[in-house]
Amino acid sequence: MLSYFKGYINNILFNNNRSILILEVNNIGYEIQVPLHFARKLEINLEKQIQIFTHFQIRDDQQFLYGFSSSAQRDLFRQLIAISGIGCQSAIALIDTLGLEDLVQAIVTGNIRQLSKTPGIGQKTAERIALELKTKLSQWRISAGVTVENTNAFPNEEIMADLEMTLMALGYTNKEIQQAISVISQDNLLQKNTHVEEWIRSAIAFLSFNNP
Repeated sequence: MLSYFKGYINNILFNNNRSILILEVNNIGYEIQVPLHFARKLEINLEKQIQIFTHFQIRDDQQFLYGFSSSAQRDLFRQLIAISGIGCQSAIALIDTLGLEDLVQAIVTGNIRQLSKTPGIGQKTAERIALELKTKLSQWRISAGVTVENTNAFPNEEIMADLEMTLMALGYTNKEIQQAISVISQDNLLQKNTHVEEWIRSAIAFLSFNNP
């Protein structure tokens, strides 16, 4: 029901940390909550025609529409809200904070630290998400065409924690840190190394070369 809409962007509203798209379809304006990053892209394309994939929810006596840039993003949202304790706002926050590919990867690899970076998502909630969706998403991502990095390549949680904290202490941004980890994790020799010092040395070397 209401799988998608094709219409014109009438306006983008930002209220109470929520991004609302007003989409005009056949002279009717629909209010659709969308992820903030998606809203920012739509904001510069007012009056442009778009296709948006939707999820329709009825709660008590209220009706809500949630919109996403792709069917894969919408389907992941539906899998998240099927988990006990994960509401629509938490699911949108996860997608908004990590993005489709990084969110799927964090769940499939059980990266609790990455999931916990989302506002409102604590460690126990992150663990529940990974536990309930890890197997499902491992299969779903293939049929949905979602590409993720080698899930066996990333360092274990202990190394990851020390690596991230060290790099943050050195002044690198989270984006730079995640990029470095993604690249150096493809090193076959490093994958077998359990010494965090080697991971730190490789990450700094990469960041120094790419951010002189």
